[in-house]
Amino acid sequence: MGARSSWPLARSVLRQFNLLVSYNRPPLAYAVRCNSTVAAAAEAAETAKSPIQILRTIAELRFWRREQLVKGLAVGLVPTMGALHAGHMRLVQSSMRMNDKTVVSIFVNPSQFAPSEDLASYPRDFDADIEQLASLEGDDGARVDVVFAPRVDEMYPNGIPLNVAEQKGAFVTVHGLSEQLEGKIRPHFFRGVATVVSKLLNIVTPDRVYFGQKDVQQTVVVKRLVQDLCSGTVVHVVPTSRDANGLALSSRNAYLTDQTKQDAAVIFKGLQNATMVYRQNTSADKIIDAVVLTITEKFDKNDIEYVSVNDKDTLEELQTVHPLKGAIVSLAVRVPNRFGGKTRLIDNILL
Repeated sequence: MGARSSWPLARSVLRQFNLLVSYNRPPLAYAVRCNSTVAAAAEAAETAKSPIQILRTIAELRFWRREQLVKGLAVGLVPTMGALHAGHMRLVQSSMRMNDKTVVSIFVNPSQFAPSEDLASYPRDFDADIEQLASLEGDDGARVDVVFAPRVDEMYPNGIPLNVAEQKGAFVTVHGLSEQLEGKIRPHFFRGVATVVSKLLNIVTPDRVYFGQKDVQQTVVVKRLVQDLCSGTVVHVVPTSRDANGLALSSRNAYLTDQTKQDAAVIFKGLQNATMVYRQNTSADKIIDAVVLTITEKFDKNDIEYVSVNDKDTLEELQTVHPLKGAIVSLAVRVPNRFGGKTRLIDNILL
């Protein structure tokens, strides 16, 4: 009797927040409506082959999320652009440990790319991504429950040209944290990140969301975004995953030759040397010099885009590091790739 009487209350709460699409439409009818196009029907067949539920539309994801809300289950979200590696798996495992349900989004976000960048060639292997995710199992038997893999026109229904001047519609900018470091080199980047993260948080409404420390400026931007937009989602930052030689795991590492991967070990070595210098000297210049000196053992100094020492919360560039607060040491380096060009690698360490 108690369980039966609780449903009208739950339904009234959902109705209040406009979360109940139809009170009389059965789930099957709703699913048919969501999958009315030929393309969606083909994707439904794809979902049936996978042990993970693959959802392509916002309506499908929201319907699934409402079911978890009614059951009182905590949901974690791991946003990705696919080309998954061990670093992503660590984020997913963190979510599985801390939540009842885990959603992984796979979406190569166009608004993060400038016209001159590698959107078209960005590594994509959806089947391999699903296979990796399906192989994960938590200690309590937890698994990835949903992969949200929307099409571009689902996330940007009014189109998304890469030229920012041509873009129309609603975009999100976190002022004060988006202009320095990566933002100097890629001024469009964090506008794209903040916009797509806002969309994902609005769609999934997760209890927790997971990011890796490798993209440290991104984590600072997202934390401020969540705070300023009064989101109820808690941001969790997971330590950087690395190869045995210290190279930070990244989807773009697929562009590198084995030799470059070996040489790129000097990047993390340089950051470790920064920590050693900091223990003796809190001058930012001395810390930066230690990093540059190490990296130039293998790469040209001109390929170092920046090495910077910044406040952990405000990203203010520091001249001296407060010994009780520490700082972020971050960098970007262009290294030779397998195509005869250069691939941009970023990394950081917390002092």
